Amino acid sequence: MLRTCLLTYTGTVALQGAKYRGSVHDFPNFDPSQDAEALYTAMKGIGSDKEAILELITSRSNRQRQEITQSYKSLYGKDLIADLKYELMGKFERLIVGLMRPLAYCDAKEIKDALSGIGTDEKCLIEILASRTNEQIHQLVAAYKDAYERDLEADIIGDTSGHFQKMLVVLLQGTREEDDVVSEDLVQQDAQDLYEAGELKWGTDEAQFVYILGNRSKQHLRLVFDEYLKTTGKPIEASIRAELSGDFEKLMLAVVKCIRSTPEYFAERLFKAMKGLGTRDNTLIRIMVSRSELDMLDIREIFRTKYEKSLYSMIKNDTSGEYKKALLKLCGGDDDAAGQFFPEAAQVAYQMWELSAVGRVELNGTVRPANDFNPDADAKALRKAMKGLGTDEDTIIDIITHRSNAQRQQLRQTFKSHFGRDLMADLKSELSGDLARLILGLMLPPDHYDAKQLKKAMEGAGTDEKTLIEILATRTNAEIQAINEAYKEDYHKSLEDALSSDTSGHFRRILISLATGNREEGGEDREKAREDAKVAAEILEIADTSSSGDKTSLETRFMTILCTRSYPHLRRVFQEFIKMTNYDVEHVIKKEMSGDVKDAFVAIVFQEFIKMTNYDVEHVIKKEMSGDVKDAFVAIVQSVKNKPLFFADKLYKSMKGAGTDEKTLTRIMVSRSEIDLLNIRREFIEKYDKSLNEVIEGDTSGDFMKALLAICGGQD
Repeated sequence: MLRTCLLTYTGTVALQGAKYRGSVHDFPNFDPSQDAEALYTAMKGIGSDKEAILELITSRSNRQRQEITQSYKSLYGKDLIADLKYELMGKFERLIVGLMRPLAYCDAKEIKDALSGIGTDEKCLIEILASRTNEQIHQLVAAYKDAYERDLEADIIGDTSGHFQKMLVVLLQGTREEDDVVSEDLVQQDAQDLYEAGELKWGTDEAQFVYILGNRSKQHLRLVFDEYLKTTGKPIEASIRAELSGDFEKLMLAVVKCIRSTPEYFAERLFKAMKGLGTRDNTLIRIMVSRSELDMLDIREIFRTKYEKSLYSMIKNDTSGEYKKALLKLCGGDDDAAGQFFPEAAQVAYQMWELSAVGRVELNGTVRPANDFNPDADAKALRKAMKGLGTDEDTIIDIITHRSNAQRQQLRQTFKSHFGRDLMADLKSELSGDLARLILGLMLPPDHYDAKQLKKAMEGAGTDEKTLIEILATRTNAEIQAINEAYKEDYHKSLEDALSSDTSGHFRRILISLATGNREEGGEDREKAREDAKVAAEILEIADTSSSGDKTSLETRFMTILCTRSYPHLRRVFQEFIKMTNYDVEHVIKKEMSGDVKDAFVAIVFQEFIKMTNYDVEHVIKKEMSGDVKDAFVAIVQSVKNKPLFFADKLYKSMKGAGTDEKTLTRIMVSRSEIDLLNIRREFIEKYDKSLNEVIEGDTSGDFMKALLAICGGQD
């Protein structure tokens, strides 16, 4: 029975007709008897040859390892797993022994360990039962019965409770629908039922969540999640966090993640197993063993795309000894090394980004207009808070952080009308430090706030290129135009003149072009795209023929193309460029250009990079560039891929480790509070397993913390 279970379990991907995405393959010219002899020799006598053991076992597929086990018993009358347990120890022993078990039996052992002793390892139960296919679940149940002579469902019922238990039992049936034919009416009905079971209901109908998420097909549920977003304006994950709690919430979130992308779920689990102090070795071992012959290549690619480093490098830096060597063998390669790129996974990563962008078009801030707004009462309250000895910071924080920017501008005018005083000047006089920066930032209109950030980036010694590129490359035409007007009004100098004075060469020309806010907003023109691609090929000196235009003219045309064409049109230009030259325009720009002009040109073209190549653009940027320019380019790439996630990362980094980057923290909280801070909060908790509110509370203090928490808008 054990052997039959192995063959069906490992054959799942092949049966589905999918391309093999594991990192461990059948060893060529395999001879189980020879391998058995080699292992026996490695364990014979005093000590053991751990290098030989790990090299052999990690180089054989699970099917081949079972044949080695049988040959070992036939040749020596001994149990190979028992001998390995005796000769090895610690994490290395757990990893090697895990590899020697058939996959279903490995899962069964993990669940048995999770249920044994005092307490239950709920995370292990969630990971396995939320991620396995129907077939794998059936094999797991059979293996558990065979290995321990116990009923898995009965053991889970005996060790868990409530809705968490009910969902585990549902998943344990392995009866998720697998029909690819989806009913549009049922999709809409399920989305509505989930909405009514949670958001629209006093209390939560958990049974509806269990039934729909535990039984519907993956394809169906992906469409349900899309419909739910359209209906409610928020992703299903946000509702689960709001309506459910504890282990049940964690289980349902894991189910949703696996429905969306199982490899991404495991990439996230691996990252969390190794980040911070200490390593969760049991999680690391379990995933590396169980996914090595299923989807490790996809996990690796998503890991690199999502966390800006390769899985290989993180394992290498976080583990040691033979344990590290064995894990790296299972990983199968370093994605930071030349040549290690996976076309299918790169396309999956691109599609995920595209879907993510679509899914987040409805952005929401945390600060909204106050109901029953009374500028007279607010003005009087603020005056009272600042009059006399001492300052009532609590009142100031409460009023300023709970009014929209438009209401704050009314408040400024009312304050002047009533008291003949400048509210901004009074606030500046009464407050100090981080709180003053935060409150005064909130009082500025958004375009004036951006203008001030640009001014600061260009004044004093040196230039803050990161701020210049971030603002000019990410704002819409309307926002850029408003910033230009604000800059002129506040500093009596045009933004163009300021950029001209502080930058030089092609880099200056590109920034000025972006600062005009004149990018086309239409669709693509195929004929024009072919002409634009030809100009690109000629200026980059890879065209077969050259036009009669001089190089200076071509450079000007090329800059115009990159800085003013619409994004849909540029996508077509880049596709035509590939057809015409067999080169990727981004690669050629990096090869042919240097310095600031290269970085600015590349910043325009990255959006189609993953789609047209097998490289992840952030990985290449980090590998090929350094210093402030690299940081600026990476910031642009990340902000376009998923702007709320980009800001979530920036916020996390501003508060992690020793010390806090209060300026970055303040800038983001102020500038995003009415745009997408709610989305940022969701991305923050999704990636870091802790809420933005919680991190702010732990990393700041006093009135500054109170104001930040008010802007944050709540605990997730």
